[in-house]
Amino acid sequence: MALKNLVVVVDQTAQSTARVNAAILLAEKHDAHLTGLFIASPPVLPSYVAGELGEGIIAIQRRTAQEHADEAAALYRRAVELAGIGGRSEWRALRGNPTEVTGIVGRYADLVVVGQVDPDRDGEVPPVHPEDVLFNCGRPVLVVPYAGRQASIGERVVIGWNASREAARAVNDALPLLEAAQKVSVLAVNPKPGFDGLGDEPGADIALHLARHGVMVTADHFSARGMDAGDMILNYATDVSADLLVMGAYGRSRLRELVLGGVTRHIMHHMTIPVLFSH
Repeated sequence: MALKNLVVVVDQTAQSTARVNAAILLAEKHDAHLTGLFIASPPVLPSYVAGELGEGIIAIQRRTAQEHADEAAALYRRAVELAGIGGRSEWRALRGNPTEVTGIVGRYADLVVVGQVDPDRDGEVPPVHPEDVLFNCGRPVLVVPYAGRQASIGERVVIGWNASREAARAVNDALPLLEAAQKVSVLAVNPKPGFDGLGDEPGADIALHLARHGVMVTADHFSARGMDAGDMILNYATDVSADLLVMGAYGRSRLRELVLGGVTRHIMHHMTIPVLFSH
């Protein structure tokens, strides 16, 4: 599968700039079409509040939402025109729950680009929750850190490999990126032995598979029972100057709450480079 149809979630916040730039880098590299997506949350007021304040407060909220949409559209259009990809980009402004709408629109794309949730974000801007998008859209999701800006994406890639179904799916979803990368490192942390685990040479089997796709790949593994696996992956990515992490996301639904696996949750909260998640 080639990456030919990308969607990036855009809003009027400062963090959106890094997200749009990351999506543009991928669109340029893969000659892909890029859609900028803005979702305005509909005004929600308790009936007694609406009754007391009338339609005025709702009109103000709608006007504010339109201003936010205009700011986001201007940010996106400036960026794509500056990059010279305006001819293969489009802008969509929709209404609804931002996370739910992103999950639905993302089903018709090859990759969805969202932002890591900033804990200090403006409370008036409803966040798009990457984990919910990931489990609802059926497509790989690239999560861009809310801090910093990426000069490159996919030149030096680390794969967090544990031989799971989710990890295998992530590698397959990321193949267009891996085939174009200068260097790919497969990392197994605290590898599980045995045929259904990582075997005698952890990472060797998936490295061989990637090599047959023409990927320049090496395999490493570490065992450190006293250290968090998520920290080990992030530290390794820093050591090899990676600009992209690829990993499967584990989770299950319970009482309508998404329960993420420990490593997935840790990476989601502490990422320092973009992460491509698949489930």
